[in-house]
Amino acid sequence: MLNKLFGMVLLGSAMLVTGNADAGSLKLAHSTWVGYGPFYIARDKGFFKEEGVDVELVIMEDTPIKMGALMAGQIDLVASTADEFPIYMKPGKMLNYVLAVDNSKGGDGVVANKDITSIADLKGKKVAFEQGSVSQFFLNALLKDAGMTEADIEPVNMAATDAGVAFAAKQVDAAVTWEPALSQGAKSEHGHMLLTSADKPGLITDVVATTAETAVAKKEDIAAFVRAWYRAVDYSKSNPDEANAIMAKGVGGWLEDPKVFAETLSGIEYLDKAKNIEFFGTPAAPGQIEKTLGAALDIWKSFGRIQVEVKPADMIDYSFING
Repeated sequence: MLNKLFGMVLLGSAMLVTGNADAGSLKLAHSTWVGYGPFYIARDKGFFKEEGVDVELVIMEDTPIKMGALMAGQIDLVASTADEFPIYMKPGKMLNYVLAVDNSKGGDGVVANKDITSIADLKGKKVAFEQGSVSQFFLNALLKDAGMTEADIEPVNMAATDAGVAFAAKQVDAAVTWEPALSQGAKSEHGHMLLTSADKPGLITDVVATTAETAVAKKEDIAAFVRAWYRAVDYSKSNPDEANAIMAKGVGGWLEDPKVFAETLSGIEYLDKAKNIEFFGTPAAPGQIEKTLGAALDIWKSFGRIQVEVKPADMIDYSFING
């Protein structure tokens, strides 16, 4: 009897070890932003493990550093705005978009003096924004729609939050920023909300990307990661209070207060499976992602920031979004 029990213990231990050995692993880097909250639901509720992958989440605020780590193979995935990835590609080192995580629906925007009522009114004005960031991309897309370029304004380069502070202090005429600085600027005595990302749906979207090599080498792990993301987004919808607490604690920083997290959350939309399928489309009928990426390539190319000749289709991996 003892031999039988001992054998069962050994078998159970072997199964446990085998299960852990079979689980793949991924390392993902992201900045402190509300859009990345569901990563922590997937981790803390066990969705990653249940889908068969161990995911290490690392907060890295500096975009060039995390992109450099991705290109060097030190991390497997990066979550950032869709427009930023093409800047960091190098010859022979392609990046693939595998998942869309959130769409900015008012979380980013332009605050301006009250006498500025259109993008055209920015001509000759001091506009604060962070060069090389989604703010510069967003501003230039707006300027292009108005028949203008960055040469028509007086750019003032500073971090997005600092841009909001500078506007509140009346040091600039307008600022391209995001929450909470965006709403704070709009509430200032001299300011108002000129335009937000809600007016340009799909233009500012956070995605997860990896290198072309990793997309092949860790295909099953990434597929498991995507499935866990979908489960986490669904969980956030059905359990908002608990989800916000988990996400606020996980993302931390200025978003560690669940109340602040929930307020900031109102400016974005998490993208579930159905939204991803819509956003990506198919190779034969691409969705919004191709338009967003095309706009990014055009804008960054005009600033000499693109190092490789690439088409949007070269960077979009449609194989993961169906879960």
